[in-house]
Amino acid sequence: MKLVSYLKEEHDALAVLVDGLLYDMEYLHPDLPNTMSMFLNYWEDSVAFAQEGVRMIEEGRIAQGKGIPVESVQVLAPVPFPSSCRDAYAFRQHVEAARRNRKVPMIPEFDQYPVFYFTNHHGVKGPGEVLCMPDHFEKLDFELEAAIVICKHGRNIKAEEADEYIGGLMIMNDLSARTLQMQEMLLNLGPAKGKDFATTVGPWLVTLDELEEFETAAKEGHVGKAWNLKMTCTVNGVQVSEGNLGDMDWTFAEIIERASYGVDLYPGDIIGSGTVGTGCFLELNGTGKLNDENYQEQWLKEGDVVELEIDALGTLSNIIVAEESDWRIISEP
Repeated sequence: MKLVSYLKEEHDALAVLVDGLLYDMEYLHPDLPNTMSMFLNYWEDSVAFAQEGVRMIEEGRIAQGKGIPVESVQVLAPVPFPSSCRDAYAFRQHVEAARRNRKVPMIPEFDQYPVFYFTNHHGVKGPGEVLCMPDHFEKLDFELEAAIVICKHGRNIKAEEADEYIGGLMIMNDLSARTLQMQEMLLNLGPAKGKDFATTVGPWLVTLDELEEFETAAKEGHVGKAWNLKMTCTVNGVQVSEGNLGDMDWTFAEIIERASYGVDLYPGDIIGSGTVGTGCFLELNGTGKLNDENYQEQWLKEGDVVELEIDALGTLSNIIVAEESDWRIISEP
């Protein structure tokens, strides 16, 4: 099932996507919540009714003539008002390449425990425009990721049980202003201002039942579901990155276990996978320069169209827009 949040009469509304058409929850069952926030908070009661409604739509038994083309509405982030947003560091290939490019050894702690940081949950956006200030354009980068949404409250969740807390998967682009990020992290804090302006997710949330055919074994020594899903990024129609979600070393289940230690997780919490190998210009530029000192770096610029695509999850498309401002905060050395 694909759950879509969209703008309806100046408010967020929840629908399911079936054969390119959106059907509001009221057509599936009169008691279903009509926003993602409410749907997640009543997940166990709601998801079965919604899935049965989708089956009935597909069989032509209900809601005939009620669907509207998804292209005709403004699609929002699947979770328009997330309760929190964490982003992990789960792909060894990305971490190894980034450290190799900086001429430092692989950090052994990567294999000991999964890590994550908190980003600005108020900066979560869906498809469409991303507003950037002048300093964001100093080495502006994409990050090709997937993310999960927590669908029920939990605390001290063991990895063996953690997949039960995953409502579904969606695409994530952890947009990054690298100059700001590197500058502030010299003080051993962050990332903060290099990340908090925008994290895009979408275009919809795909429930795990729809992904069963893509399930694959987790890496040796790891616990939890994994999915064989191809991941790509194109900028202005040119592919710049390719990876696979099945290459995650730490599983989402293991990240949930770490995140929930002594902490309550709530419906609507977002957790990103971290960047897939080759999944950002920082890594690609570093590898290019390592192999060729004349390599021309590439960064995102105003007007660029960034499209992240993951098998079975759709395509998340954003356009980079410059805010009308000349205010800068980068400190000069």
